[in-house]
Amino acid sequence: MILMLFGLAMLVPLTVSHVMDDGAQRVYDEVFLLTMLCGSFLWYRYRNTPRDLNVRDGFLLVVLVWTVLPAFSALPFMIHLGMSHTDAYFEAVSALTATGATVMSGLDRLPASINLWRHLMQWLGGMGLIVLVVAILPMLGIGGRQMLAAEIPGPMKDNRMTPRVTETAKGLWMIYVFITVACALAYRWAGMSWFDAICHSFSTVSLGGFSTHDASLGYFNSPAIEWICIAFMLFSGINYATHFLALTGRSVFIYGRDPEAGWFVGVLLVSVFVLANYLWKEGTFDDMDTAFRYAMFNVISVATTTGYSTMDYGQWPMFVGLWMLFLCSFSTSAGSTGGGIKMMRALLLYKQVYRELVRAMHPAAVYNVRLGGATAPQSVLFAVLAFAFVYMVSIVSMTLLLAFTGLDIVTAFSAVVASVNNTGPGLGAVGPATTFAVLEDFQTWVCIFAMLLGRLEIFTLLVVLTPAFWRK
Repeated sequence: MILMLFGLAMLVPLTVSHVMDDGAQRVYDEVFLLTMLCGSFLWYRYRNTPRDLNVRDGFLLVVLVWTVLPAFSALPFMIHLGMSHTDAYFEAVSALTATGATVMSGLDRLPASINLWRHLMQWLGGMGLIVLVVAILPMLGIGGRQMLAAEIPGPMKDNRMTPRVTETAKGLWMIYVFITVACALAYRWAGMSWFDAICHSFSTVSLGGFSTHDASLGYFNSPAIEWICIAFMLFSGINYATHFLALTGRSVFIYGRDPEAGWFVGVLLVSVFVLANYLWKEGTFDDMDTAFRYAMFNVISVATTTGYSTMDYGQWPMFVGLWMLFLCSFSTSAGSTGGGIKMMRALLLYKQVYRELVRAMHPAAVYNVRLGGATAPQSVLFAVLAFAFVYMVSIVSMTLLLAFTGLDIVTAFSAVVASVNNTGPGLGAVGPATTFAVLEDFQTWVCIFAMLLGRLEIFTLLVVLTPAFWRK
């Protein structure tokens, strides 16, 4: 059923292709038919099996959704553009995980339906296809709570905003759609065409970063467009549960009570001012105003794991690029469309380190880790420490693996960090002025695994790969 629901999404680029006569009509006809046939066959074959999902089923279904759907999503790229299976699958995974890394060039000349399909996949993947499906599956007689628990990142696993999981999913998507429409209208007002405005609103709100132009948002060279993009990237980097509560409570003070929002905005603003001043002092830009403009956009874009660029920041001093990659590892809030370990986990790690320092000085002191006025249970702290450990081990292991294949260390490290954090462009050979097409097939598959690992919050994917998961 999930596969058939996803197939229905293909009707959007199919319709655009027929209306605009961009030459890809037959491709979408074939891919849509194939997807619906496969979904129908699976549904018919197993329609009488028990429909209750346990926790293990939820984990497996989430992993299958994020690995199987890209295979069908990649078909238009393979059939119409002649891309290899590896590159097409990479592009589809990058889209659905809202990473934004691409192996494509010549985006300005792509058929409109292909460009729209790339952005639509990012939009669907941004909030999480699972959340959308959870809102629909109960109507079809299939429980969705286990899927939601496996998919939703961080603290939202245990804190439902409404009593029913279906209402929670609908509430999230209502806000998501509203923000997307507002973003598209703002882009159109700032001078984009309707097509560019819609595509970029999809990739902005999802924090995906795909663009219809090789030069990304630098193509427009418009301060107004950049400021609109900054505003919506910041908005999408905040927990959607906070947006939901602010909307239902009709109060902006909800944001002040969010323990992550203040740190999220504060860290980004301090970073922008420090890096803009550094770029100006180093002579990268002639004046502070220009340095501030480009630092503001590109730092926030990378930190929120969006991945847009207005210039090749890979040519900036290495210190700036590394700081930006560091920011994308933790800046966005839990429950947002961003990637990385999330600000809430970073705060808990910081407070846990501080508690150990206090204990070292005062062994008898009682010091509880508190966040947002609540004491963090030991189980949560242990889980965050385990997550941080696996996160770092994953980055180091895959960086060494890419370096072993012959990549220089800057390219290897930044490609892994950008993939795990679902950011998109990295540094070196995979910087904002180039694409991931420079990678060999094996290196590309390492990045695909890294993107899935990051999008599924590491443990969701790893637990399915453990032998214990498959024992009866």
